[in-house]
Order: sequence, then structure tokens, then C-alpha cells
Amino acid sequence: MRSEMVWSDVTVVGGGLAGVCAAVAAARLGRKVALVTNRPVLGGNSSSEVRVWVCGATAHGTNRYARETGIMGEMFVENQFRNPEGNPYLWDLVVMETVKAEPNIQLFLNTDVHEVEAVGGEDNRSIRSVTGWMMGSERRIRYESSYFLDCTGDGLIGFLAGARYRIGREAAREYGEAWAPDVADDITLGSTLLFYTKDAGRPVKFVPPSFAKEITQTPIPVNRVIRSGDSGCHYWWIEWGGELDTVHDNERIRDELWSVIYGIWDYIKNSGQFDADHMTLEWVGSIPGKREYRRFIGDYVLNQNDVIEQRQFDDRIAFGGWSIDLHPPQGMYATESGSKHMHADGIYHIPYRSLYSANVTNLLFAGRNISATHVAFGTTRVMATCAVMGEAAGTAAALCVEKGVTPRSLYEREMGALQQTLLRQDASVIGIANEDAKDLARRAKVSASSARTKIAVEESRGQHPLTHDAGILFPVEPSLQGLELLVDASEDTTLTVELWDTGLAENYVPRSPVASAKVEVPAGAGLWVPVSGLDWEPDRACNAFVIIRANEKIALHLSDEPLTGVLSFERGAAPHAVAELEDHDASQPIVDWSMKKLVRRPFCFRIGSATGAYSPQKAVGGYKRPYGGPNLWASERMVAGAEQWLELGWDSAVAAREIIVTWNDDVNEDLINLHHHRTPFDVIPELVKHYRLEARMGGAWTSLSEVRDNRRRTNRFRFDQPVAADALRIVILETNGAPCAELVEVRVYE
Repeated sequence: MRSEMVWSDVTVVGGGLAGVCAAVAAARLGRKVALVTNRPVLGGNSSSEVRVWVCGATAHGTNRYARETGIMGEMFVENQFRNPEGNPYLWDLVVMETVKAEPNIQLFLNTDVHEVEAVGGEDNRSIRSVTGWMMGSERRIRYESSYFLDCTGDGLIGFLAGARYRIGREAAREYGEAWAPDVADDITLGSTLLFYTKDAGRPVKFVPPSFAKEITQTPIPVNRVIRSGDSGCHYWWIEWGGELDTVHDNERIRDELWSVIYGIWDYIKNSGQFDADHMTLEWVGSIPGKREYRRFIGDYVLNQNDVIEQRQFDDRIAFGGWSIDLHPPQGMYATESGSKHMHADGIYHIPYRSLYSANVTNLLFAGRNISATHVAFGTTRVMATCAVMGEAAGTAAALCVEKGVTPRSLYEREMGALQQTLLRQDASVIGIANEDAKDLARRAKVSASSARTKIAVEESRGQHPLTHDAGILFPVEPSLQGLELLVDASEDTTLTVELWDTGLAENYVPRSPVASAKVEVPAGAGLWVPVSGLDWEPDRACNAFVIIRANEKIALHLSDEPLTGVLSFERGAAPHAVAELEDHDASQPIVDWSMKKLVRRPFCFRIGSATGAYSPQKAVGGYKRPYGGPNLWASERMVAGAEQWLELGWDSAVAAREIIVTWNDDVNEDLINLHHHRTPFDVIPELVKHYRLEARMGGAWTSLSEVRDNRRRTNRFRFDQPVAADALRIVILETNGAPCAELVEVRVYE
């Protein structure tokens, strides 16, 4: 046996997406990081060992403009390019290369940490070291750090350090949660094994093992959907162990899940009820994907009411958007639906105080073990949300090192610094503006070759019968004056059109009525129908939600060219993709108003008044995500051979050492790591493909860099010597398919 000692600024234990993003975030801020995981690959439950979809705030396209940015967003977009087929091994590579790209990270795979040295009393403990055994290498490694992150999921490190935690369900009276039981208990969500199938192209037999479950003797065939062509996460409901201890009974749970998988496959292959002669098993998981175990106690415990009310925490550092998604304790043997869902009206915010221990002074955590109730955990547990919390926790740890403070003291004294650092890194934070005094772009004069000033979708590519209420969302800045709709009418009729606001700036469903109009429409095709009476001048830039009430005599027109900031909806017409397995209350606005059938297919309409929603100033406006508007500069339509540009100018020369450019990667597009769905493009079309970065020095323009084949949201330029310039220009030559250049933000630092 070989004993070793590793010192670092930050030790991250757990190589799931939370741990990966925590380690990368801290490393990018210059901290030395040890990333330790007991698995041979990174990615946790998303890896090729378990193969769960990376779900997050988009909720499979239910939430709008909700895809994660930051490190998780980078991996989504890179995987989209490299791995559009959803190969789980290629996803492993995307995650691994994200870590390998950071020289400040030491990675330790196959290393099981099971010893913790902690000192202090019950209310004031600190971790000195953790020790792990590297399997297959006979190396016993002790890790010493100033700060430790428990991203293990099960919460083993914090448990061994004496951190306060909770297992099971709180009583309803504790936090006033409607979905909590009357009496607290130790019930958790269960674990799942998945399997893959494929068509072998010839007859294949299946002889079941002796331990295969006879599923016709269980409630499964009656209460769950079994199809021969489904595999992988379509069988997420193969879940069990919620009434057991999901850690200590892990082996028993795995064996039961195996018995059911092979029983289901025996049923599909040999019952005669399925067309499955050519089907064969390609892969069966062997590591149960755990959903729930310990949840640590932080300075704040996130609860159901925080999520549903979308509480605007002053210390928000990330967001989620998956529904509160709870499963029956009996899992696959339950007679009720496999899950029940409660949705907020949009994304919700996660406070920093839920990411550090209340009693272990140098312990942070991220993932499914954060400080949240069982009910709130029902949404925070999904992996993309775990990842953005990991980035926040890793960023906090790096700042704690820099400033020599505890995680709690960082909250008390340096919360603004944490949030501003997260924004600079393009982390997933909504509703907080750039206030970085060091960003020279904030005091620059901004101009552009052109800017979109008209909101109009005019090129029809088909009709949409108005059998259900329809909705159009678009930005209003500063006012709405004049609305026209492109329609077909089978006969003379009256059309009802309503204007609603969305309430919170991060929401995209109708909240409060503003105005209503009735329009007389004559029979005819391709009619531009003016709608009067909906003029509006809100007190701030915001989104308008126009409802066109159902009318079977009317068809709206659809375009196939998306317009950033514009969304189209249909009410009550798009049932949830897995409604037969899940209990979704259709009256919830986010479910009731669906855009899933209308992604990138806006209704044809036009607004009479000019808009400032796409002005050049938006590139330094402070917001990096849609929030009450698209928050980006958009040029007019690009013409072949012509260039579009955005320019920053100062009264006197500045010394630019770093320039950060953030492009539009359409965070409304729902991306996935594995095999849920496939988009028709490998690179987000709105991303700029070819561009130049220029500086004006001594009155002459000089090219600093030319970028070709860009496929990333954020590009960073660092110069060995400061660039003394009184103006900088970003010159766009080509996009990845969009008709206009679209730039979210530019930052400049000395």
C-alpha cells in the first residue's frame, strides 16, 4: 500500500455534474482543486454507467428561455455539436474534457473517500482532511484543503464531518408545505436501473434468468406503459427502494430492479403481445441511480412555497425550473401514477445559504444533498440544476480562499462579489444585473452598423387552425402601438384578442389582463387584420402576451423563421409527452400554455411601433439572459458580402487586457445529453460563426483576432500586453444560420 498526501485550496468529493462544475468553477478562478470520485468516469447519473437524461430548468421544453448557461451550458452546447445522436460514451468525453482542460484541477478517479478528520464542537466544526482509497492502485490518499465540497449525492463527507442533515419527509406543519405528509417519516424517492435495446435485424431469442420477475403477477403491466420500442429513460419508472434505506439497502434494491428489468424484457419478448422478434438487449445498468438520501441543513432550507411563489432571494446564485416531481413510495409497484408534478409559473431561484453547512464552517455542498425540504428537493434534484448549484458552490469556495472568509461570512460580507463573479463567468443567474466597476464596457459609448427596430414575422410557411386559444409573446420597449395578425377566414367572423402582462420579468405566461379587443374579420385568405385598442405603454420594458381566442372559422399563419424574443403558444392542445405515466395538473399556466409544437415556428404578426429591445446598448445593458425582454443587440438582416458590427468607444484610450464576448445561443432551445430528442442542427443557428475583433489605436483600426467556425456562447480574449485603444469593434461576417447578428454582452477589463 502506498500513502500519499495532496494539498489544494479546495477539495471536491463527487464527480457528478455538481462536482464537475464546482471543480471547474473554482479552478477557472485560479484556485488549486482536487476533484475526487469513486467512479471510473465523470458525470454521475448522467454517465455511461447509469445513463439518465440531464434534465434541468427547461423541463423538457415546458419552461421558456430556461436552459442553463455557464459550465453546464457549455457542455450542453458542445455535446450538441459532437454528439447529436446521444451516444453516452461521447457524453462521457464531453464531461471529461471539460475537466481536463483546467490545469488547476487534479483528478482522482476510482477513489472512494470514507475517512474524514474534523475538529470542533457540534455547532462549530471544521474539516481538516478527507482520505480515500484508489481502487486498483492500492493508494491511500489524504486530501488537505482550506475548503471542502460534498458533491457525493449521498452526503457521506458531511455526515462523517458531523454536519447536520435530514433524511425523509418533513411534516407539513414544519414549513407549511401542502405536499408534505401530516407526520414526518423516513420515506425517500427510490432508485432506478435503466436498459437499452436495439433491433438486431434478425430473430433473437431471450431466455430469462432464474431471478427474472414474473411481472404479470405484479401491478406493473396494468399501471405502467410497456412498449417494445422503448428503452433507456423511457423506463425511468422502474424505481424501487423508497421505503428502504437507499444507501444501506443499495444491493437489495439493485437486485430487485434487475429482476424487474429482465422480467419486463421476458414479457416483451416471450408473451406474444409485442412485435419484438428482432429486438435484443444492448445494455443493462448495474449501478442504481439514486434519487435521494441525506439533505444537509444550511442557513436556509429551501421549501415548497419558495419554489411555487418564485421567491426573489437577495442571495440567489442559481435557478431551477423542473416541476416539484414526487414519486410514490412503492415505486414501480404502486397503483397510482409514477409521479405527480407541481409547477411554478416559471423558473425559481436558489439561495446561496442553502449551499453551505450550518455547523461545519468550511463545508459547502451542491447536488441532491443541498439544504432543502423533501418537497422542494423534488425539483432541485435534477442534474442540470445540480450542476448550476455546483458552479455557484465552487465559485463561492474560490472566493472564500481569496478573501480568507468562511462560506457564511462570504454571505454576510461579500454576497455582491459572489453574484457579480457568477455573472462574469456567465453562470445561471436571472434578474441580477452587471454592476462590475472594473468592466470598462459599462462606461463606453456603444454604436452599431444597424439594429432591429421592427418586430414583425411576415413570411408565411403554413396555416394553423385556431381550434384552441393561441398566444404570442414579444418584447415591449418602450410601447406597443398597433398590432396586425395574418389570418385566413372561412367566412365573416369576429375575433377576440386580449393583451396580458406576464407578472414577473422571468415569466412567460399570461398573468394579468391589460386590454381586450374584438375584430371583425371578413372571409378571405392571407388577410392582414389590424387589431385596435391594445396600445400599451408599460412603466418598464417587459414582455406582452397576446391571446387570440379560439375561433374555428380562423386560421393563423405560421413562419419557419424564428425571431429572438418572440414565442408562440397553443393552449390546452399539447398534452405532456409522458402524460400516461405522470400526473400533471393541466390548469397550471406553464402546462396549459404550451410552445412545444411551435418551437422556432412563430405566428405571423407585426407591431406598428418601433422597438428598442434590440438596441446596441443592450450589449452592455447588464443582463445576460432574457428577462423582461431578450437583452441583446440584434442587427438588421445580414446581406451576403456585407458586415455588421458593434463598437465600443471611450473619450480616451483604455488598456484592454481581457475582452469577453457572449453570443446568443438561444436558451429557449431544449438540449439534452442522450436520446430524448434531436434538433435539426448541430450548432445553434443564432451563434455567430465568423467574426473579427478590432481595436482603434492612434486613429487606425487594427485586427486583434479573427475567429472562424465558432460554436460557443462565450469567447474570451486575453492579451499578453494591454491593448491601448479608444475604440473596440466586433465585426460579424457570418452566423451559423440565423439571418441577423445577435450579441448578448461584451465586457472589457484592464
